[in-house]
Amino acid sequence: MSWLARWSLRVALAALGCWMVLWLVGQLWVVVMPVLLGLLLTTVLWPPARWLMSKGLNSALAATIVLVVGLALLVGVIAAISSSIASGVPEIAESAQDALTQLQGWAAGPPLNLRDTDLDRLVAQGVDQVRSSIGSIASGLLTGAGAVTSGVVTGLVALLLAFFFVKDGMRFTPWLRGLIGERAGGHVTTVLERIWVTLGSFIRSQAIVSLIDAVFIGLGLVILGVPLAVPLAALTFLGGFIPIVGAFVAGALAVLVALVSNGLTTAVIMLVIVIVVQQVEGNVLQPILQSRSLRLHAAVVLLVVTAGTSLYGIAGAFFSVPVAAAVAVVLRYLGEVIEARSATVTSQVDGDEAVETERVGGHDDMV
Repeated sequence: MSWLARWSLRVALAALGCWMVLWLVGQLWVVVMPVLLGLLLTTVLWPPARWLMSKGLNSALAATIVLVVGLALLVGVIAAISSSIASGVPEIAESAQDALTQLQGWAAGPPLNLRDTDLDRLVAQGVDQVRSSIGSIASGLLTGAGAVTSGVVTGLVALLLAFFFVKDGMRFTPWLRGLIGERAGGHVTTVLERIWVTLGSFIRSQAIVSLIDAVFIGLGLVILGVPLAVPLAALTFLGGFIPIVGAFVAGALAVLVALVSNGLTTAVIMLVIVIVVQQVEGNVLQPILQSRSLRLHAAVVLLVVTAGTSLYGIAGAFFSVPVAAAVAVVLRYLGEVIEARSATVTSQVDGDEAVETERVGGHDDMV
């Protein structure tokens, strides 16, 4: 009972400490979020920046070049997608008009037997319903606009932090080592370097998962003859980096374009393809790839994503896996330190026993 009481107190204190950390992170989320995004962006920008530095460029110029080139590539991809969509809009509009005409003809036949006046009445009722809900719609739009504005500010701060991380990141661990001391600094810098490698592995595995998702959904669009297959596949790849919402929006757009351009049967087939691909990607492929690259079991990855989503929504789904991998890195390092110290103590004890045996043996010979 005394053993159980001691460990119960320790577990309770550890749980309280974890709760305090999570509460503090929640209170400072406006600061923590840009820092985490900046670190993830830095894992992408650092390899080309390091290559430029090896060619003789200073850190500020290398960071500026990789950041500007990265933004230019992103803007170029978005512009290409937009132009492709704009060029395909007339075809989609014509298909949508034909689909609307077919829908009206189907509604006029059995079993609905709706006349034009009935359709006009239904449309008028829908317009009245929208007018009566204009207040709630406006408040929802204002809330969404505020969220978008906050997201834009967070993104800009994350870009600035990524620039400073790329520019001065190599000076951080020596500064930290000198600040907290050589003994503790050695442990902390080793853990931070391993966490850095883990973050890079997370980004690479996420990119692979998004690419596979985009390839299979794009192939489905091409095989079904749906227009705008390439831009929709590109949107699927970009949306793969935004958990839950990105995949849902990209899949919904693919199904909607298939519906208005190729009809209901093609849309249903496309919906099945999207659901199968996203389920396999989210529940099988992503946990396996991330478990291998992050050295976490697939079940752990799945449970961590589920817990992060339920606690913190989209941000929790995105950051739960790298945070869990960082915690695992710390625990593994602590285990290595404990094993090393245990081996040292064991060797010292064995050495002392050998000396004592030799001393007693020598005394017996003298006797």
